[in-house]
Amino acid sequence: MTGEHETVRDLLAAWAFGALDPADGGTVPAHLAECGNCAAEAERLREMVRLLDGPAPPGIPERPATDVLSFALRERPAAPRVTAHAAPYAAAVAGLKALLPEVYGRWGYDRWSVPVVHDWNVHATLAHLLAADEHLAVLLGIEAQVPPSRIEDGTGWEAAWNRRTADVIVHERRRSPEKTVAAWSAQANSLLASPEAHDPELAARAVTLTGLRLPIADHFLARAFETWIHTDDIGRALGLAVPPPPQEHLAQLVRLAVRILGLALGPTAPPVLFSVTGGEQWVLGSADEPVRAELTLDPVDFCLLVGGRYAPQTVPRAETGDAAAVRNVLERAASLSWL
Repeated sequence: MTGEHETVRDLLAAWAFGALDPADGGTVPAHLAECGNCAAEAERLREMVRLLDGPAPPGIPERPATDVLSFALRERPAAPRVTAHAAPYAAAVAGLKALLPEVYGRWGYDRWSVPVVHDWNVHATLAHLLAADEHLAVLLGIEAQVPPSRIEDGTGWEAAWNRRTADVIVHERRRSPEKTVAAWSAQANSLLASPEAHDPELAARAVTLTGLRLPIADHFLARAFETWIHTDDIGRALGLAVPPPPQEHLAQLVRLAVRILGLALGPTAPPVLFSVTGGEQWVLGSADEPVRAELTLDPVDFCLLVGGRYAPQTVPRAETGDAAAVRNVLERAASLSWL
């Protein structure tokens, strides 16, 4: 039963999004009938998916109670089975694919030009994700969907990243949103079909992207992080609530963000005991001094802070001890955002 339990836990996110591989179609319901813990988690995930249903704009009739995802999910193939390190990216891609039909067609007009974040509308935000995923895709031998940029050798990663995003957005603005969706979707599918998405040993190879040398597995998590953040951006712009990642996936994103934050703070920063609500805790900063402060954040709020969606002074938190040490952690966390 333990092996079956772990297998079903890995399938719950796809099940909640209606993206389960047909081969697994009988496994999940049979297990949920016998396992109360998994049944409770499954219901929680389904409830998060239901949150994607939002009210129609004023004067527009409400859609029937069937959830918004149903049509989009019926029209696309099931999400691929991947190993644990790529599962958050697979779920984030499934979530964005389920949200995109809300941008056009639901009320008879499209909303691709709705402002989202920075100076991007919905179309440009998706083009940015196409550019952002491309860095890992090309490294894994996947052909780029957009003609290359002219970036001089020796250009820093941040400048190169920004230049590539700008070039891809310009390119995609000349194309229809449907073509941008198709290009992003094809590239995401190729990433999830790559050997590195299915083999933990291949994904253990360290490579440098966004200025960080990390295992490919962690770069898949970074792609999940950014895809979810921008899905949330689009949802907010459209007035739709986007559920956070499933708890297991969220924990993976938090651990990655904590590791990167620890590296950014370095070994001499005033030590702070950091924890996420209901989860793990870590000492950030110097290991040679007594802890000066304690800081607790909700895991979603922590990810939004690292993603640049909260200012350090406004993120909800619980803190005790040295306020300056806490402020240092919060400011450094917010500075990590490249989204």
